[in-house]
Amino acid sequence: MKLHANTILITGGATGIGLELAHRFLTLGNTVIVAGRNQEKLDQAKARFPELHTFSCDVTDPGAIAQLHSSVTKQFPSLNVLINNAGVMRKINLQTKETDLLDINREIETNLSGPVRMNTQFLPHLLKQPSAAIMNVSSALAFVPFAIAPVYGATKAGIHSYTRSLRVQLKNTSVRVFELAPPLTQTSLVDAFDAADMKGSVPMEASKLVDHVIKAMERDQLEVRPGQSNLLKTMSRLAPDFIFKQLSKSVDAMLADSRK
Repeated sequence: MKLHANTILITGGATGIGLELAHRFLTLGNTVIVAGRNQEKLDQAKARFPELHTFSCDVTDPGAIAQLHSSVTKQFPSLNVLINNAGVMRKINLQTKETDLLDINREIETNLSGPVRMNTQFLPHLLKQPSAAIMNVSSALAFVPFAIAPVYGATKAGIHSYTRSLRVQLKNTSVRVFELAPPLTQTSLVDAFDAADMKGSVPMEASKLVDHVIKAMERDQLEVRPGQSNLLKTMSRLAPDFIFKQLSKSVDAMLADSRK
């Protein structure tokens, strides 16, 4: 698809991968809108890139999504690309007795329910455009569970499955459906994890990740798996138990810490 003269909305666009995507799309001659729930971070993104348009929105709130849709489509009727990038990743010990039954669902609300609701809300508008696209951001962990972050991995596997189904349902429309499955990337998403939790993985720079995204979108590569993401998908087919065991080693340390 052409990557200029689009109007692009990116959730979770004030930091990390989202902001790097926003910057790159701006340089290619697109109108870029970023949405996020932290107004301070939105203001910082706007100060860094004045051409950005910013909107406050929490994708866990259906009412906020409806309001975002109303505001964005009114101000930017040519909106034709939606990138569902907002995400939360947490290390969770499922044996912890103090687990909050509402909080345990937070990643599902952000990572899975958020994109599903965003797509449902914006799809009628996108279908009216001559050329449009949706990109759902999953993860390399969509292909192999990461036992120390059990809910996160489940949400990303869910997004991968949902995206494949969405792509088939939209195959006869003007809307292309992309999936970006980032490997471990140098962003604040992994700040809650120790170096030992990620042993054996070298984070990819966000700018390098976006290089892969741009090249893939230009050639209509619908599933984008940079670096270790491609390796993990291959290993999940060839040796699923081995790669899962390797990624699960950090659980022993977490359980030992919890017994101290």
